[in-house]
Amino acid sequence: MSGRAVRGGGSGDRIADVASWVLVAAGVVLGWQVAIQPLLQRAPAEVAIRLAPGSPLVLRRAAESEFAAGEKARDAHRYSNAASLSRDALARSPFDVRALRVVGLTEARAGREDTADEILTLAGNWSLRDDPSHAWLVEHRLKRGDYASAFAHADTLVRRRDDIRPTIFNLFTTAATLDGQRALPEIAVLLSSSPPWRQAYLESLHVDARGLQTAVNLAILLQAGRAPLTNDELYQLYIHLLDKGQLQALEVVRRRLNRPSASTLVTNGGFGDASAPEPFQWRLAQDAGVIVEIVPDDVRPADPALRVDYDGYASSRVAEQLMFLRPGRYRLSGESRAEEGDPAARLALTLTCSPGDAQILATPAAAPGANVWTAFSATFTVPEGCQAQWLRLETRPGDRQDRTAVWLDKIAVNPLA
Repeated sequence: MSGRAVRGGGSGDRIADVASWVLVAAGVVLGWQVAIQPLLQRAPAEVAIRLAPGSPLVLRRAAESEFAAGEKARDAHRYSNAASLSRDALARSPFDVRALRVVGLTEARAGREDTADEILTLAGNWSLRDDPSHAWLVEHRLKRGDYASAFAHADTLVRRRDDIRPTIFNLFTTAATLDGQRALPEIAVLLSSSPPWRQAYLESLHVDARGLQTAVNLAILLQAGRAPLTNDELYQLYIHLLDKGQLQALEVVRRRLNRPSASTLVTNGGFGDASAPEPFQWRLAQDAGVIVEIVPDDVRPADPALRVDYDGYASSRVAEQLMFLRPGRYRLSGESRAEEGDPAARLALTLTCSPGDAQILATPAAAPGANVWTAFSATFTVPEGCQAQWLRLETRPGDRQDRTAVWLDKIAVNPLA
């Protein structure tokens, strides 16, 4: 019994020794695998493939390296190597997007673009982050005139990478310029989804005449969709058109969008609706010697009005807005209430043609001496060639400070028969 027990113990020891050696060997192998992973990922492809010729990671890296070399030298042999290596990688790792992409690109270089399109579409669908697949699809779909698909892949790229925004934005604008009838609606569809790059793209259009024309067309298309230009976006477009002297385009956009409404010639003449964008909204001065604000009237608290507190000495365009009046006769009217001083002598409402500085109206901005709400009016004529008009409230400074405070409301312009 004792001897058998000893023999049994010896057998157990040998099994334990073997198990220990197996674990040590496994640890060595595992350690080796862990140690060489950085090499497989970072070493030159030709070195990595000697270390692990069966690794799908190494095969894919080698395929990418061969394809890049083929692109540099336009070498068909390198392309063939890349195709073979990438297919081997896929055989070992069927869902490797980058290996699938190399297969697709080698098919394209071999002239089999329809097959390449199918493969790279699959790669793009597998990963929205595989930029080379989406870039090839953008180019290929543009060649086919498929703007919807091309721009969808471009959207995928530009959502992720700020550095390629100028390239993609130029692509959009060029397509809109050369083939606006087909390209513009697709760009509008993308912008209607309010992508994170929307504001950046709209701002990029304000640089030159080509971009501004695209911006005008997009503004009209977006107005009919679910995400029309915001007031801030529309303000930027209006101001850039104005700064570049594009008055005719500015008038067209305002009329087509009806923002602000053309039903009244003076926008926000009652000073109760600040929703319209400049330059058609009142632009209030921030000058020394003048305090101008839209506030509830002391006498009519439910009715906001324009209050001007002027030192009587400074020069200022207190408030202004742009108008588009056709040639003809008109009446300017309003209401005023003097709080202090002589506003009829110190403030005037003027109309000046743009472009140029031909003044077609200058009238006191208040009824003389009235300290209760009192109506005033004046008539004027818009001549031919006066494309647009600036309606302004301006100071008439004296030779010393003499405080004037006045309220204005219900400013309107109406055509005369």
